[in-house]
Amino acid sequence: MIIRPAKRTGSVQEYYFSRKLKEIDRMNAGRKAAGQDGIINLGIGAPDGMPPAEAVKALAEAASQPGNHAYQSYTGIPQLRQAFADWYARYYGVGLDPAKEIQPLVGSKEGILLISLAFLDKGDKVLVPDPGYPTYSSATALAEAELVPYDLMPDNGWQPDFDALEKMDLTGVKIMWTNYPNMPTGAAATVELYSRLADFGRRHGILVCNDNPYSFILNDNPLSILSVPGAKECCLELNSLSKAHNMSGWRIGMVAADADIIAQILKVKSQMDSGMFKPLQLAAIAALGQGPEWFGALNEEYRRRRVLAGRIFDIIGADYDRNSSGMFLWGRIAPGNRFLDAAESGLSSGEQVSDRILYGAGVFITPGFIFGRNGRDYVRISLCAKPEILEESARKISELISETGGSSRTANS
Repeated sequence: MIIRPAKRTGSVQEYYFSRKLKEIDRMNAGRKAAGQDGIINLGIGAPDGMPPAEAVKALAEAASQPGNHAYQSYTGIPQLRQAFADWYARYYGVGLDPAKEIQPLVGSKEGILLISLAFLDKGDKVLVPDPGYPTYSSATALAEAELVPYDLMPDNGWQPDFDALEKMDLTGVKIMWTNYPNMPTGAAATVELYSRLADFGRRHGILVCNDNPYSFILNDNPLSILSVPGAKECCLELNSLSKAHNMSGWRIGMVAADADIIAQILKVKSQMDSGMFKPLQLAAIAALGQGPEWFGALNEEYRRRRVLAGRIFDIIGADYDRNSSGMFLWGRIAPGNRFLDAAESGLSSGEQVSDRILYGAGVFITPGFIFGRNGRDYVRISLCAKPEILEESARKISELISETGGSSRTANS
């Protein structure tokens, strides 16, 4: 390389799933040459269903219009911001000013970095959940801020321990990331939780950033932190169409907050892109107009898949919550599990189980260590696989156990 990379890049690695998918691609090439089935990927939460038909139709029709291919406003067309406002009013009971309190995004993941760049200076501190979405940590590092983990534990329902938070040195903390229904644990949001988070942020002068893309998945009561009275003083919320509308590849998200916060985010965003493709915005409007029947059908399918994913955990011997929310099932690997090997003490329990099943059964499930120290003894299954794929995965893992006589050793160990 002719020049040295920026020092800030030394604080992050290539995203875990980016690296792992490369490995799976290499494995699939070898398996194809050997006449074997490809790897079943139960790792990533990318919905496999179709988006609303109205959204697909709107995209196709708008894309055929020659006037829709120019640069667009950085703030999105007014109709899209109004559609987001109507969506929040209808399902969350939250009133938002579409002109000042909503900013469309190229997916909510973009928003995590934009928020970090807009509000963090070098040396500022950020409260990040452990376990939690890895991008909270990487965005903090890229903004050259200091990561301050806070524990989420099963004994507390995977919610923050507010007594422990109050005892922490919060000097210099500017942002707190939170995410419910929680990824990866599946813990649901409650009005009490959001009220306590807003109170905590207000009293300590901390911006609470709630990442809320899973609020409709296996959850009949979607909640927004902005429904708490006065929350806009100290909270913002990210949301997207990726999960609840089967539109992850479309990259359509939004951030909702007080007008002053939105203005700061726009300062950064407007330097980085030139607005969302107009046909995508018109398609998003159609998607946001879906009624309760859309979410009812979506969740009927996810409930079926949750049961099948649970059967995989039963076979593996992992403990899990049969009523969890969100798009994943989160399972604990207890000491003595058949897939663990004392000789590989350098690997976490979750990583050992993930590797055994990947290399032995050709099924990839996510090891929990990538979400933080408190995820080391866990594995995660995505519900974004058709029932027959989940059933096939269970069969392959059962065969692996039968072939090895219950031993943790496989041919690839």
